[in-house]
Amino acid sequence: MKQTKVLYNVTVKVEHSVVKEWKEYMIQNHILDVMNTGCFLEFKLTQLKYLDETDGITFAIQYIAKNQDQLDKYQREFAMELQRDHQIKFKDKALAFRTVMDILHES
Repeated sequence: MKQTKVLYNVTVKVEHSVVKEWKEYMIQNHILDVMNTGCFLEFKLTQLKYLDETDGITFAIQYIAKNQDQLDKYQREFAMELQRDHQIKFKDKALAFRTVMDILHES
C-alpha cells in the first residue's frame, strides 16, 4: 500500500512589534533549518487573511512530508530543538500550534 504524503501545519500568531523580525528569522533561519533535516519535500509560508489583527498577525507554515515515517522522524529527532530555539527568541510574542493532515488527493 502506498503511503500518503503528510502536511505538517504550524500556525503562529505574531505580535505586531516583532512581525518584521519574525518573518526575517523564519525565512533566513528557521524554515531552512527545518528543510535541512531532509524530512520534508517542500514548504509554504502563508499569511492568513480576513482575521481580526488587533493583537497580531497570523501566519501558517505548511511543510509537506513524503509520508508519516518522515514526519515521525522529524518530530523524534529535530522538532524539540527547533521549537525551543523559536520559543527562546520570541517567547510569548509568537504563539504557535501545530496540526497534521494526510494529503488525500493533489494535482
